[in-house]
This record gives sequence, C-alpha cells and structure tokens, in this order.
Amino acid sequence: MKKILFILLFSYSIVAFSQETGVVKAPKQYSVEMGYRYMHKNTFINQANTGYTVLFDYAWQLSGFGGDKAPTYLSVPIGYTYLLADNGNANENMRILSYGWTVRHMFRKGKKHMPFLGYSLLLNQLSINGTEGQVFGHQTKFDCGVDFVTGKRLRPFVKAEWSMTRYPRLQQDKGDWLYAAELKAGFRF
Repeated sequence: MKKILFILLFSYSIVAFSQETGVVKAPKQYSVEMGYRYMHKNTFINQANTGYTVLFDYAWQLSGFGGDKAPTYLSVPIGYTYLLADNGNANENMRILSYGWTVRHMFRKGKKHMPFLGYSLLLNQLSINGTEGQVFGHQTKFDCGVDFVTGKRLRPFVKAEWSMTRYPRLQQDKGDWLYAAELKAGFRF
C-alpha cells in the first residue's frame, strides 16, 4: 500500500512540476525514404553488391526550439534492404533488416533548403536466400543531405550515405564486412 501511495504522489508531483515549469512536448517528425545501395566492398562468399532499400524513421527534436538555432533530431529508424546477386542467381540474394538510433543535425532553420548531417548506429539481421539462419551485425552510417521546405505538410529530402557493417564469424578471428554507399530520396511529415 505504501508503494502505491508513493507512486501516486510521485506521479502527481511530476505532473504538477511540468505544468509549473512549462515543460513542452518535443516535436516529432516522421520520415519515409527509398533508395539504391551499392556495396563497394563485400567479404561474403556470394557477391550481392547492388540493391534497393526502404526505411521508416520516427524522430524527436532535441534542440533548436526557439530563436535562430537549427534543430537536432534523435530518431529510431527501421529499414529493409534487398541486394541482388551479381551472377543473377536468385538463391544468393541477400536481405538486411536494420534498426537502431540516428542523430541528425540540421544546419539552417526556416530556409527553403536545409542541409543536414547524420550519424547512425544500427543493428542488422542479414539473411541469404538458400542459406539457413541469419547473422547479426553492427552498422555505422554517416549521411548528408538537404531538406526542401515547400510550405506543404510533406517535406521532400535527398541524401547520400556511407556505411560499414561488421558481421562476426564464430571461432574465427576475422568477420565479414559490408561497405556501402547509398543514394536516397524521401519525405518528412
């Protein structure tokens, strides 16, 4: 009973404090992007080096709430990539499911063209057609691009990305690596 009373009083004090101090909910932003991926280095046996990717992103604004400061966003992306085998054998195509965290720094505020830089730490689940199981890897990704403010609810953007992903091998000193470059376009709303 004491725990319940403590939780209720604690919750009430948080609500009362937030109303008194004027705590404002962070603006949210959703993004959908699609693009083309080229793997310029792939150490897996099958060479699936080109493919297509789609990603959904849910972001919270962290800074730049007032004044002339440009905003920074923290987001939770989830993406899917389908890579086509170079030899045309559909049994060697690769699929990658990615999820993790992204920080995106905008360099302008309130302009028609707003450039940005982003940094992502993602987990990947890679599977290969015709091969049992999946392997998990760690992806580090850097991106740069431009948001186009059109005055409408949907705000288009384009960006270029570079990433590296390491997939460990059990009982091996070396793991597999994927190095990729991507071009993407999408909308924020």
